[in-house]
Amino acid sequence: MAELFQLFANNLLPILLISGSGFLIGKFFHIDPRSLGKIIFYVLYPVMVLDILTRSQLTVFDILRTSGFAISNILISGFLTLLGGYFLKLDRPVLMAVLLTSVFANSGNYGLPLISFAFGQDALAYASIYYITFALLVNTLGILIASMGRLKFKDAILGMLKLPTIYAIIIALIIIRTGWIMPSPVERTVKLLSAGAIPCMLILLGLELERAQWHKNTKAITFSVFMRLVIGPIIGFGVSILFGLKGPSRQAGITDTALPTAVITTILATEYDLEPSLVTAIVFITTILSPLTLTPVLFFLGK
Repeated sequence: MAELFQLFANNLLPILLISGSGFLIGKFFHIDPRSLGKIIFYVLYPVMVLDILTRSQLTVFDILRTSGFAISNILISGFLTLLGGYFLKLDRPVLMAVLLTSVFANSGNYGLPLISFAFGQDALAYASIYYITFALLVNTLGILIASMGRLKFKDAILGMLKLPTIYAIIIALIIIRTGWIMPSPVERTVKLLSAGAIPCMLILLGLELERAQWHKNTKAITFSVFMRLVIGPIIGFGVSILFGLKGPSRQAGITDTALPTAVITTILATEYDLEPSLVTAIVFITTILSPLTLTPVLFFLGK
């Protein structure tokens, strides 16, 4: 029990403290999180993706295997969520909200610092690739899911072309392919903005949690929380065996599948009017409950 508490204090508590500061700021100063959300969504988030992509030192095989692992987890989780939602008879907007919150884990502002604290720089490199894959999927598949709750399929596809993160990924791939070195002022700007992304996202999480309201659809909430915190790491463990993940790659991969729902889902839900109160409630509950499930996962992976 003492070892579990130490794992929690050293790895999870710092993240919760930063989020807690955002919660207190929101409570006493009544700050609207939408403004910060737009800054993150349109500036900090895409720049961080650009920075991580251009600094990655893993081999092509490592990148492809980690990306394949991430995609497989999301697709399997999505299929099981849709299947469960069908049997629960969830209507379309609610089902899309549950799907969004079930498949997209908080692998950025929660996962990256957590994996760095728990398993070190080797695991963090793999976690970065997982996050890059997540960033690509959340800004394509995630946008599609969020917008399809209200929009037609064609409009949802066209909406993805307006996202800055898509172009950040394209620019990063061009830089990697050509070997171009960014001028010093540009490189420093990218690093400064990238360094501010994770703290801002954690503070945004706190601001969003302070505004969270209990949604009346407890069936949808319970189902999404169960899929994210319980079924997620079970799927991750099985898929890690199929992909032959070992050592740091296995530690990073399974941890990422056990994380709470991504903060970015609340931004997407607000942007596309996809049951934002339901999505925020799920983010709140999975975040609050995550230490109970993540601590034993970290203990298991550390053995």
